[in-house]
Amino acid sequence: MRRRWNSRAAAFIAAIQLREKRTEETQTLGGITFFLPCAFNELLLPEEKAATEVRRGGDERNTGWRLIFTASGLPRFAVRFVSLLAGEGGADRFAVDDDCSADNNLEDEKRSVKKAAAMAQSLELLLIQFLMPDNDARRQAEEQIKRLSKDPAVVPALVHHLRTAKTPNVRQLAAVLLRKKITGHWAKLSPDLKVSVKQALIDSITLEHSSPVRRASANVVSIIANSPVRRASANVVSIIAKYAVPAGEWPEILPFLFQCSQSSQEDHREVALILFSSLTETIGPTFQTHLADLQPILLKCLQDETSTHVRVAALKAVGSFIEFINDGTNVVKLFRDFIPSILNVSRQCLAKGEEDVASIAFEIFDELIESPAPLLGDSVKSIVQFSLEVCSSQSLELNIRHQAIQIISWLAKFKASFLKKHKLVVPILQVMCPLLTETTDGDEDSDLSADRAAAEVIDTMAINIPKNVFPPIFEFASLNFHHNNPKFREASVTALGVVSEGCFELLKDKLEHVLHIVLGALKDQEQMVRGAASFALGQFAEHLQPEILSCYQIVLPCILNALEDPSDEVKEKSYYALAAFCEDMEEEILPYLDPLMGRLVLSLQNSPRNLQETCMSAIGSVASAAEQAFIPYAEKVLELMKSFMVLTNDEDLRARARATELVGIVAMAVGQTRMEPILPPFIEAALAGFALDYSELREYTHGFFSNMAEILGDGFAQYLQHVVPLVFYSCNLDDGSAVDIDDSGRIDNGFGGVSSDEDNDEPRARNISVRTGVLDEKAAATQAIGLFALHTKISLINASYMDESLKILVRHAAYFHEDVRLQAIIALKGILTAVQSISTGQNDVSEKQKEVLDTVMKIYISTMTEDDDKEVVAQACSGMAEIMKDSGYMAIESYIPRLAEATLTLLREESSCQQVESDCDADDGDVDHDEVLMDAVSDLLPAFAKIMGLNFEPIFAKFFDPLMKFAKVPHPPQDRTMVVACLAEVAQQMGPPISAYVDRTMPLVLKELGSSESTNRRNAAFCVGEFCKNGGVAALKYYGDILRALYPLFSNSESDFAVRDNAAGAVARMIMAQPHAIPLNQVLPALLKALPLKEDFEESMTVYGCICGLVISSNPMIIPLVPDIVNIFAQVIVSPVESEEVKNQIGLAITHLISLYGNQMQPIMAALAPGYANALAAYASRR
Repeated sequence: MRRRWNSRAAAFIAAIQLREKRTEETQTLGGITFFLPCAFNELLLPEEKAATEVRRGGDERNTGWRLIFTASGLPRFAVRFVSLLAGEGGADRFAVDDDCSADNNLEDEKRSVKKAAAMAQSLELLLIQFLMPDNDARRQAEEQIKRLSKDPAVVPALVHHLRTAKTPNVRQLAAVLLRKKITGHWAKLSPDLKVSVKQALIDSITLEHSSPVRRASANVVSIIANSPVRRASANVVSIIAKYAVPAGEWPEILPFLFQCSQSSQEDHREVALILFSSLTETIGPTFQTHLADLQPILLKCLQDETSTHVRVAALKAVGSFIEFINDGTNVVKLFRDFIPSILNVSRQCLAKGEEDVASIAFEIFDELIESPAPLLGDSVKSIVQFSLEVCSSQSLELNIRHQAIQIISWLAKFKASFLKKHKLVVPILQVMCPLLTETTDGDEDSDLSADRAAAEVIDTMAINIPKNVFPPIFEFASLNFHHNNPKFREASVTALGVVSEGCFELLKDKLEHVLHIVLGALKDQEQMVRGAASFALGQFAEHLQPEILSCYQIVLPCILNALEDPSDEVKEKSYYALAAFCEDMEEEILPYLDPLMGRLVLSLQNSPRNLQETCMSAIGSVASAAEQAFIPYAEKVLELMKSFMVLTNDEDLRARARATELVGIVAMAVGQTRMEPILPPFIEAALAGFALDYSELREYTHGFFSNMAEILGDGFAQYLQHVVPLVFYSCNLDDGSAVDIDDSGRIDNGFGGVSSDEDNDEPRARNISVRTGVLDEKAAATQAIGLFALHTKISLINASYMDESLKILVRHAAYFHEDVRLQAIIALKGILTAVQSISTGQNDVSEKQKEVLDTVMKIYISTMTEDDDKEVVAQACSGMAEIMKDSGYMAIESYIPRLAEATLTLLREESSCQQVESDCDADDGDVDHDEVLMDAVSDLLPAFAKIMGLNFEPIFAKFFDPLMKFAKVPHPPQDRTMVVACLAEVAQQMGPPISAYVDRTMPLVLKELGSSESTNRRNAAFCVGEFCKNGGVAALKYYGDILRALYPLFSNSESDFAVRDNAAGAVARMIMAQPHAIPLNQVLPALLKALPLKEDFEESMTVYGCICGLVISSNPMIIPLVPDIVNIFAQVIVSPVESEEVKNQIGLAITHLISLYGNQMQPIMAALAPGYANALAAYASRR
């Protein structure tokens, strides 16, 4: 009996909506039959015939075969039937008997079924057309495919072609499209259609006769699965699993995979492992509860002696699971057991020339190193050994060797303590140093060259474990700088230059020796050695400040000679060395200024472009050091820059960028008065250069305008309308990241272009690279915002740029790259300063100031604990300390609890940027001073004390123990002096409450007074003075010990003037705090012998104020010393660095002496030099 045409049947692989619960028994489905063309029976496969009952039947409207599906056959073969129908014209004769109630909308139902059935036939033709070489045909096919792909009926049609298409390319294209469309359409499919699709994909693994096709439904990432169809099909399974597994709609998938992975058939095992890898991308967390069961299976497959394919698939599967390993002890041990097998597989593959497989192993090691779970353990030794074997083997390809070296570099960066613990530093350097001598062929990629990669490893190790790295590097350089092979001589000086950033303290101690090596190499007969020496000198100049400057009389002439080298490469590196060396010379450059500029200007006029660029950098450094003394050379340099700033050819734009930078530097050196009248053409050229679409030029243009804002101040306001939009443009550029997507469905025919607006695919990012030019541009633009705000203040606000500027800085404070975040943090302080400079007469202004303060405070506090870069966090801490001092307690009172908690987190070393590797045992006792971060953190405590005064004590009580931890063994001297300096400043600002901490800190401070480090002695002297000033009775009992510890600092053996000045300040504070506790007859002569102050003039008010107080109070111990005191006062009066406040106080004291001892004072004054006597008398007469 005819019932109705069923549109829901079309939604189930264009045919069927099940209404009965299926069982595994063979039975017909109640009342559901199909009337098909008579020829249809001939199209069935044997197994399909076995799963159906075919009867002759028909009525007045349909004749043909009656096809009755069994329960087991229905889901398995439904995918094929609708396409067979479409291919045979059967859609017009396709009817369904259904015992459900009748539906009168017969024609609509017929059209729906016909449409679904015809989809497969239309799509097949379009897929074939898309693969044709004719571009027009391809384009037409793509448009039609996009249109059809918007219909959920495309899913069953694509599944059909994935299973049955005769040509691999059609199957692949169907798989690619299915992967793209399944996410958007999955939720629209009926439950039974979902079941059918899943079963069809699974059956393609178990029933396909061709093993490559069988693997096709699973393979997504295995490099040995060459068929692109396999990769795309596995992605389909993975994407479906993302939705079906969490919803409990695919419980059979994991048991199926476990069963296949233990199959006796090689292909089954391989495909299961490939699917495990694929599924981690979408349902990875699901596997966490199965790891204990999965581990022995993967381990067995890694050791599979019968199949290389299985071993490699297992290798990839192991790598896929790393990110889902937690730090549970049992799970970690399970994973560590894989590493020996991974190494064995890799060695076997390398022996067979299969380097791509070993590459997978290095990817796994990379994941292990970066994993938050402690997965390395003792296996780090085996990994390092394997990596060293690979990177030192010149018979292997550069790519695989570079990967091996990169593993060592990552270990040095992220797991440095492992290398120390397992004594791997020396073995690594014994391989890396010789690699510096390896020569790269001209046609090879220099970025992958072994010598460059080895230098990066040494640099990273030096930064992270300097004390372990320097001795073997120094030994290597000392042994090889006279080597017969010039490559070894080059390597010896290169190694010293490379480690100078990380090992700067150790290099300073050996400065004479290393300079002997490097300056000797600068005269070597081989160009490569001289170039390396110039590079090393530049590195020394950058990182060995200020000690290296004391050698300028030796170093600078050698660099000047190197500028005459016949090799342009040596010249270029010598300009770099000169630029780095001169930048901080200040007035010491003046004797060399004329010969330097004569040579540099000549070179600028006559050299190739690349040398002109480095020459401009050197001129900029000379200008920065010389400042006003550069004025005689400025006109000539600026005139030359005009010709560079109009260059427009692509190959010249870097030189134009350098010229733009140099003009800004020269302007800063010579000042506003001389520059402002001649600026317009340079500003016009800079603005024009911005339109040339060259990132580096835009970057340097932002720097140029930042300098202009600084020298012009509010006079720069006239240019804001031109330059601020350019800054905003750069800040809003694409973020500059280039992500390598593992789009496994892409093949040479360009299938990736076939998509639609509804695509919601989620490919996996494999590698992320960065276009550093764009990043540098963004960083420079971000910096410019802050400087514009800082120097123009109200003008930037009045020009309505403030809101957009703040919006950008808030966004950039959370930027992915630390360079941009750093500049955003700095610039936010500039914005706040600008806003706070506005008069608060209006309510809206006051509210805006509060709004900006709130924004900045929240960002700074969150950055302190959440940012993972120490330099960014340090800048937030420094900025916060400035805000606290500038704004005062009332303005930031509401933030104090959160700020205190963030500071405590940093002191406890629990912030994000302070996290160290979790899988390493306690360190070996060698702790390095965290100069970048902790010095900035320690500055916060005095800032708290300054704004809170006595009320800071409850918070300081929480800070005290975490702070004192840095003064204990094994922390270095730099940490101890950091603590002492912090305590001194807290005592100075907090006052009497410091007395509660005197007993716990005085032993440390007294010990530091005898330190071998001058900085430690200086800070300790300052600290005891503040403790005596504010510590009251608690400090009194230590006076004798303090005076004994201070006494050596006044002797001739103390060569550091700053130490002696602070010792004088300490004694002065002790006298003022407890004058009766000091033996003045013994102390005052020693104190006066150290005067006048030579370096630390911040102590002037304290020291001279103490002596003036004793004079004015007519202390009997001071009278015999008046001649010495008058002589000291005279020197202070004529000193240009002393303040008027100090000089006025001295004038009062002299007036007092004259009033009491007029006759006795006359010969004392007369004994002074005329200029001194007159100056002293002038200040005395003011009273």
